[in-house]
Amino acid sequence: MIKRANRNSDRFTPPAKLLHNLGLFLLHLQTGQQAALFFKAVASLFSSSRSFKTDSRNIILQTFFTGVEVFPILFIVATLFGTVVIIEVITMMGKMGFSDVVGSLIVVVIIRELGPILTAFLIAGRSGSSLTTYIGSMVINSEVDALATMGVDPVRYLVMPGLIGGCIAMVIMNIFFSASAIVVGYFVTKGAILLSGNALNIQLTWTYLSTEILNAISLSDFVFVILKPLVFGAIITTNACYQALNIQRDVRQVPKATSRSVVKSFLYVVIADVFLSVYYFVEYMNNLSTLI
Repeated sequence: MIKRANRNSDRFTPPAKLLHNLGLFLLHLQTGQQAALFFKAVASLFSSSRSFKTDSRNIILQTFFTGVEVFPILFIVATLFGTVVIIEVITMMGKMGFSDVVGSLIVVVIIRELGPILTAFLIAGRSGSSLTTYIGSMVINSEVDALATMGVDPVRYLVMPGLIGGCIAMVIMNIFFSASAIVVGYFVTKGAILLSGNALNIQLTWTYLSTEILNAISLSDFVFVILKPLVFGAIITTNACYQALNIQRDVRQVPKATSRSVVKSFLYVVIADVFLSVYYFVEYMNNLSTLI
């Protein structure tokens, strides 16, 4: 197939031939194959053979599986994480005389950076691994081949609901994570202050905390609260489905594919976060120069 494509590429103009060869090169890479799987899953939404009822039900089930079932552990992690961040930021900034940057630091740590990343890690470790195991088991049992034999597109039936449902759940869970970390973290911090007799000498009120956060948050933060989880959700679910669909026909390969799915999802999420955070780097440098 590739040799035939190379012979046909001789008829292309130089720019078209360059793009054609680039596309063939990318398809030899695992990341290129995953990108192709992502675009094929998105394109299947507009397939003429689509069933709105079936697709909607599968997407809702996948959203529930990815988001709702991971919520308890996510809520606990968010609460503990938010409590630690609030205590550390208020304590350290108060001692250094930078109380006016408390809201900015909380926004940076919880809303912009670690909140989305921790949410993505939890979903990758729990839901992404489960998705790989589920589809990988279907591959081992030849159920995916059976779907194709019956005329059902496996990408539209398995990958597309996981992709769309994962992205929706990732956005919702990220919002819940940030809200739980700030709101519930505040109440836990107040409880700790009361129980300890304010041993840390922290002066904290909800009016002060909320005002600082609202003053520090910007319009771009609201955009990235949606954009980052969408990108992370697409990365996690596409990688999970790719690892499952390319599994070898050996049941012992399922746990190996699951571990690869989790590890590579962690890596891809961190790399994507670095690229998405470039927007804020100039702002961080400007803020640092004003502090110095």
